[in-house]
Amino acid sequence: MPLPFKPEKGIQMLSVQPDTKPKGCAGCNRKIKDRYLLKALDKYWHEDCLKCACCDCRLGEVGSTLYTKANLILCRRDYLRLFGVTGNCAACSKLIPAFEMVMRAKENVYHLDCFACQLCNQRFCVGDKFFLKNNMILCQTDYEEGLMKEGYAPQVR
Repeated sequence: MPLPFKPEKGIQMLSVQPDTKPKGCAGCNRKIKDRYLLKALDKYWHEDCLKCACCDCRLGEVGSTLYTKANLILCRRDYLRLFGVTGNCAACSKLIPAFEMVMRAKENVYHLDCFACQLCNQRFCVGDKFFLKNNMILCQTDYEEGLMKEGYAPQVR
């Protein structure tokens, strides 16, 4: 069974050894005479030549990975923007771009700004305790008040 295609590729920054024959750049086809070069996709590149096809950012500066699809070399943000899966926020129902950081509770996905108690609007951070009742996110105070009034069972996260 073949492995699934993985669009993420590594970038290595290498020091050019003075006694070696200069390597050709895959971007501009000129010899690389700089002190450093990048190796990506089994090819060598000037630092200025390995760029995102969409935003033109220098990929060696934005991280150690690049993404490829449809013969494009892309940064993570543009790869996700073009090919990532988008969805809607469970709280506000607005679109969540594929490149945006999110919070999750069970099957629900939230913008970071929307991940808050749906009664008092207290915002939660990663690691904070929250409760899920009837698909509503609640802080501990509002959850316990509801327990006193209605007697419902917790789902602690």
